[in-house]
Amino acid sequence: MTQKPHQLLFLALTLIGLLIQTGGSQAANPVLERRKVIGTTAADQHLTDYFRDHATRLANRSLKNVKDLKTWEKKRVQYRKQLFEMLGLSPLPHKTDLKPVITNSITSDGFIVENITFQSRPGLYVTGNLYRPIKQEGKIPAILYVCGHGGVKKNGIIYGNKVHYQHHGEWFARNGYVCLTIDTLQLGEIEGLHHGTYREGMWWWLSRGYTPAGVEAWNCIRALDYLQSRPEVDGEKLGVTGRSGGGAYSWWIAALDERIKAAVPVAGITNLKNYVIDGAVEGHCDCMFMVNTYQWDYAQVAALVAPRPLLISNTDKDSIFPLDGVVDVYNNTMKIYELYGVPENLGLQITEGPHKDTQELRIHAFHWFNHFLKGDDSLIEMAATKFHTPEELKVFKTLPEDQKNAKIQETFVKQAKAKVPEDSAQWHQMQEQWKTQLQKKSFRGWLKKNDSNTKTKVESATRDGLTLQTISFDSQKHVPLKLFVVMSKKSKTPQPVTLTVLNQSEWDTYLNELAPVFPGMDSATPLSPQGEKLFQELRKNVLENQTAIAYFTPRGIGLDAWNPEERKQTQIRRRFYLLGQSLEGMQIWDVRRAIQELQAQPEFSKSEMRLVGTGEAAALCLYASLFEKNISELDLTGMPASHHNGPALLNVLRFLDLPQALAMAASRSRVILHKVNPKDWAYSSQVSKKMGWDEKQLQIRK
Repeated sequence: MTQKPHQLLFLALTLIGLLIQTGGSQAANPVLERRKVIGTTAADQHLTDYFRDHATRLANRSLKNVKDLKTWEKKRVQYRKQLFEMLGLSPLPHKTDLKPVITNSITSDGFIVENITFQSRPGLYVTGNLYRPIKQEGKIPAILYVCGHGGVKKNGIIYGNKVHYQHHGEWFARNGYVCLTIDTLQLGEIEGLHHGTYREGMWWWLSRGYTPAGVEAWNCIRALDYLQSRPEVDGEKLGVTGRSGGGAYSWWIAALDERIKAAVPVAGITNLKNYVIDGAVEGHCDCMFMVNTYQWDYAQVAALVAPRPLLISNTDKDSIFPLDGVVDVYNNTMKIYELYGVPENLGLQITEGPHKDTQELRIHAFHWFNHFLKGDDSLIEMAATKFHTPEELKVFKTLPEDQKNAKIQETFVKQAKAKVPEDSAQWHQMQEQWKTQLQKKSFRGWLKKNDSNTKTKVESATRDGLTLQTISFDSQKHVPLKLFVVMSKKSKTPQPVTLTVLNQSEWDTYLNELAPVFPGMDSATPLSPQGEKLFQELRKNVLENQTAIAYFTPRGIGLDAWNPEERKQTQIRRRFYLLGQSLEGMQIWDVRRAIQELQAQPEFSKSEMRLVGTGEAAALCLYASLFEKNISELDLTGMPASHHNGPALLNVLRFLDLPQALAMAASRSRVILHKVNPKDWAYSSQVSKKMGWDEKQLQIRK
């Protein structure tokens, strides 16, 4: 039987994939090797093992239970809803008037280019160039080309990345397509922001459930609306392609919108192993990632394109989309295409080279669209070349005053506004709903039970009438932590205990000075004069008040501090959120485990427990108290008033903020909040008044 050219192409690409899977190996890449290494200490190695373990877990369960098409079709509906949510698009924004404007039109070599803008939502401007043939008969297929990170800026004037990628649109127009090439948020004519967590320290993006990937996806959805409004376009024959960042946006729109009938994402996706274990995340800005609430691996995104034609395209020496991960995504996605009985609709193209826009990559993309959108399998004879200057393709002479692009992160995902409950029944209902949302949307990374087999170790010593204990335990596998306990040698059981959760500065200036007195620590080192002074103050406090005090630092702090280099600290936090966690969310888990370990000790099994924390540590105590029993009091100092400047918890601002969490905690325990502005906590005070609590139940002090 004679095979058609596209079948030969698919066969060749499939064989390449199989060869790579079974026998190939990627040459050592110094950039990749550097990114893999978090640091050199034991704590860094524990963290490396933690990331490897959790990335592997998510990879192993991704698409695992999909054995037949019926199961997949059911899960597919659920997965698409989850993806909309993880991109900040649930509920889906209202489709408002696009208000398209063509600011200029140029006739060129066989095609016309129109400089256009539309508003994907009021004030969110999308700038682009629409390329179309001068001559056409009837409606023709259209391609949405989404740009990667190739911005063009001359003499302080931004022309957009559409200018950098113009040759793609020009080729399509010269070969019988309409092509709309659109700028991205950060590199468009109106400069927005992709680098919130990558560079700007805007960790509240995670709390808001915001990612610029959602803006790019929404702009793509509206771009399809615009294309379908054009009289030249066959709205049933739409394709999408782009490379690097544009490759990622190609994935989002192809997975979300079935109007896309063929897709060629170029260098836009790999797997969690590459991102988290191999450190490829360090080469990517935030636009490449969803907020991974439901803990996906990336083949789940690719699988949502099935059974529509999809060509996964990459080079073999790409340091930010490594070859093994790309092939892994292809292999896992193929399982879904096989369930549909259309393996020929999925292709894998690997060409030689680095992360670069090459002619070899373009040729196969052009062929893919020709076959699936036009039924044309002829050879590609025309190269893609650039025809225009940046000045010719610029949309705006003056930027619109009502633009929201620059600060779209502040409004794109709606923040919840909590109402004060009318009565105790409504308050109970609100609390139960919030706890459920926290568990499902913010703390999904928590374990149902500790997964470590390491037994807790308790070491004891005495000094100057005190019993000193070091309790070593695993918060979870690869997270070894310590509790340091001080109590009177003659203490009675049960006795009250205060658990103080320390931040890094408190460890450095306080507990690190006291560390030599605890068993299992460096007892050969004598206390410094400052340490001796602190010890005597601690001794006096414990003996006079007949109380026990426990000190604790969660992961990443104190003995478990990781590589302090700022860049590594940033990329560590980003690895957590790619796993559907946040560092602070898992630190709250650590505080919970510390409470559990203390309560498991005979001296404290029936004791009242008081939690103490300052700054962000106060917020960790606050949330831990919502999920543990027998917490009699919270003593919190200088706690941030909002997750906008406090701990990052995935999605939390979509349903509550710290004042609501404080009110929840005060329903369970006595709460004293020090050194804050009472106005910031008005909601908590209003709930207290409405519920008729005793004035000592919630105390808010300046």
